[in-house]
Amino acid sequence: MTEDSQRNFRSVYYEKVGFRGVEEKKSLEILLKDDRLGILPPHHESHVQVMTYRKEQYSDVLHALKVIRFVSDATPQSEVYLYMHRLESGKLPRSPSFPLEPEDEVFLAIAKAMEEMVEDSVDCYWIMRCFVNQLNSKYRDTLPQLPKAFEQYLNLEDSRLLSHLKACCAVSTLPYELWFKKCFAGCLPESSLQRIWDKVVSGSCKILVFVAVEILLTFKIKVMALNSAEKITKFLENIPQDSSDAIVSKAIDLWHKHCGTPVHSA
Repeated sequence: MTEDSQRNFRSVYYEKVGFRGVEEKKSLEILLKDDRLGILPPHHESHVQVMTYRKEQYSDVLHALKVIRFVSDATPQSEVYLYMHRLESGKLPRSPSFPLEPEDEVFLAIAKAMEEMVEDSVDCYWIMRCFVNQLNSKYRDTLPQLPKAFEQYLNLEDSRLLSHLKACCAVSTLPYELWFKKCFAGCLPESSLQRIWDKVVSGSCKILVFVAVEILLTFKIKVMALNSAEKITKFLENIPQDSSDAIVSKAIDLWHKHCGTPVHSA
């Protein structure tokens, strides 16, 4: 049995016996261990050497940004990561005072969440960099289709709720960027994000759709009581945090229900 199939088998087995999310909690450790995002080579004996190179590259890029006075010791770490990524991508603006691009806002949101998950700054940068690159490459064509998929699955789960959103003209104003571009960074706590991002890294960004659907189902009574698109969107951008773990667990159930298991569906 291959390592991937063993991981999928364990994940399914744990969930069936009631220990949902066991592997998700160590998803970031797995990323560093098995090269899911191309961070490390497949041969474990090369990892020490490669990590040394990664640390040196991190230090060199950071030093370059300090020399040109783009960052300082007072610069927030998430912004440091952003400028490092922009420099390595050849997209560094002429001045740090230039307005941020929409893609920069997405990067910063993910960076701030990743900081809470990964203690080591070098590991944090490389994991985040590869995660964002995966979103921008592998899922580039899929992410714009997620709002339509959200509408489709919400209709299957609760057509009355979708009708209410349409009646309030709220469908087009829902926080899709927060949900699908930022992958719920800034919306859900990091403990919940780890479980969601594990699925995204494993090959399915469609899990994002089911988290969004489950948020609507969880807060149905509240949403149905709101009568304007503005109020609905504002509420969904700032949902209560105490239900997050339950929302993610139910979202994974929905994902399995509609997409099957353990095969990941993009």
